[in-house]
Amino acid sequence: MDNNFTKQIQDWLNAPASERDYNEGAMLLLKLTGNQIWYRNLTMHRTRKGEEFIEYQLKKRLTFRLRQVTHEQVEQMQKQVDGIVEKRNLEKTNTTPASEFKAGKRADHDELPDEVQALYVENLSIVQKMRELHLKLRSLSLDSAPCPDSERYPFLKELIALDKKLHSNWEIYDHYTGADGEQVLTEDLREQSKNAVRMINLNKNRFAKKPTEELKGKILAWYGQVISPTDKLTNELKAIGILD
Repeated sequence: MDNNFTKQIQDWLNAPASERDYNEGAMLLLKLTGNQIWYRNLTMHRTRKGEEFIEYQLKKRLTFRLRQVTHEQVEQMQKQVDGIVEKRNLEKTNTTPASEFKAGKRADHDELPDEVQALYVENLSIVQKMRELHLKLRSLSLDSAPCPDSERYPFLKELIALDKKLHSNWEIYDHYTGADGEQVLTEDLREQSKNAVRMINLNKNRFAKKPTEELKGKILAWYGQVISPTDKLTNELKAIGILD
């Protein structure tokens, strides 16, 4: 689906009625429907009834297009979460997060600064929360098949955010070597974030012109590596349909 075209429809409908380009609205409707008779009749004479007809038809079709975009986004997020579930062993029911975390505990754990030790403890609670969310998702799928996108979305979004936090905590905990080493790690993470932003900027226009699920998945992955994304970047990705 052409997300830029969807945005054009939104922009036209969001504009005050007195400022709308009537002919542009008629052309948008023609592109949506291919109905030459409607277009010819609408453009021969501009009338209030014609304006209302264009608005009604565009709104009706925009609702469908937005629903489709949302569905595509949720499906992409579901694939991302499926990978997280496998990577984090969230399907396991015969082991506890605590037992799994013992293997990842550093030998010098008690000698680490309190704030670094706290990351290890926090990750334990994060994994527990992720398992709870995963169980809720599975329950939703069993209770209502197919599960509505609107119900799945908040759980998927939170799982992805928690996985990002889990990864960040492990990076700091595993590589901490003292005050100097902590600064080096911070620089490494910042460089990774900068590279991710650079890759997004190189590919966002390509996605806007020719959106594909494969490219969308890559951009979402890069976005997940960005430390504290700017509002500008987030809004740009929302505008082209990468983010909701």
